[in-house]
Amino acid sequence: MASRRPALRLLGQCKAQSQLSSQKVANLSRASRRTLSSLPSFGGPSQAAPFSRYLGWAALSLLIAAPVAYNMAVDTPLTLDSLTLAERDQQTKRESGVNDASPMRLRMEKFVKEQQKEIVRALEGVDGTSFRVDEWQRKEGGGGVTCVLQDGKVFEKAGVGVSVVYGTLPKPAIMKMRANHKNLPDGENIPDSLEFFAAGLSLVVHPKNPMAPTVHLNYRYFETANADGSSGAWWFGGGSDLTPSYLFDEDAIQFHKSLKDVCDAHDKDYYPRFKKWCDEYFYNKHRGESRGVGGIFFDDLDETVQDKENTFAFIKDALESFVPTYVPIVNKRKDMPFTEQEKEWQQIRRGKYVEFNLVHDRGTAFGLNTPGARVESILMSLPLTASWKYMYEPEPNSREARLVEVLKNPKEWV
Repeated sequence: MASRRPALRLLGQCKAQSQLSSQKVANLSRASRRTLSSLPSFGGPSQAAPFSRYLGWAALSLLIAAPVAYNMAVDTPLTLDSLTLAERDQQTKRESGVNDASPMRLRMEKFVKEQQKEIVRALEGVDGTSFRVDEWQRKEGGGGVTCVLQDGKVFEKAGVGVSVVYGTLPKPAIMKMRANHKNLPDGENIPDSLEFFAAGLSLVVHPKNPMAPTVHLNYRYFETANADGSSGAWWFGGGSDLTPSYLFDEDAIQFHKSLKDVCDAHDKDYYPRFKKWCDEYFYNKHRGESRGVGGIFFDDLDETVQDKENTFAFIKDALESFVPTYVPIVNKRKDMPFTEQEKEWQQIRRGKYVEFNLVHDRGTAFGLNTPGARVESILMSLPLTASWKYMYEPEPNSREARLVEVLKNPKEWV
């Protein structure tokens, strides 16, 4: 309805101006006829009459419309409905592209899309199979690209997804978020709603060989928008963790050392803090064990921790470290021999992985509860196959039992 108001006002103005001009129409008509009578004829008298009639109507219309258009031009200008944040960003990208001076939300979107292509290219190089690429849009604003490889030569399932979400936070959600973000409005200043933006890259890789570990990664950015489209509250989150079915200590050490090197380059406190956070977050409470051997995990990194530019630099380094860290590990394990019993153990461990994702993971819950969610992209993290055996326990002193012991008592790997 709101979009019709400018058109209705325009119609009303035209009607009013037409009524004000009606008294002059007769005089204008007589003047038009006098003007037309002095014009030369074309092709003889039989063609002059129709031509004069049509030209007369055109002149009359112009003389009536001119004062109406003038008065409308100097009257109160028409106003268009405000652009949404998504529309503002689309306009910015069309007009000036994305560069270092662009809003952080556009820079993060551009970065994760570039990294998605790099990671997909690297994993395709390992497997020799191409990913299926699905591009999708959200009617509320944003969209994404989901890349999935299934039943490959090395990977049973690998998913690398980018999602960009525009939406509106209702007042209860703003109040809840304010517990961790004091830069959000409070008290009487809390609006009924706030526009928000979220973008991130998520990946999960499930190799076929039970000796090769599953890996998960996610890096994301969230911000609210002020009425003029400028950034309000903002924060980064993310991390990466390794989930082996059979534990090779050197793989866990290599994985953690790479993450520690990235963290130490930005803040010496990051790795011990984020490693502990990862152990606590990826914990299957109902099983009393961690999902895997950990890595790093963090959320709500805002200006109380670091400024926006330095935090973005950390996110970029962490994400760019994935390929040179994980690909050598999977290349080392993908062709190792394994038994049917070892494959069965992998399926049991994957069952525990599924349990965490569907029961405890906040990212999965947030995605599924977001209006316009693309369920297939959210659940791409789940393996193709998994199994549950009633009251299954590994043999004492076995490799399987050692893994469970480490999962119940997380280690310091570096």
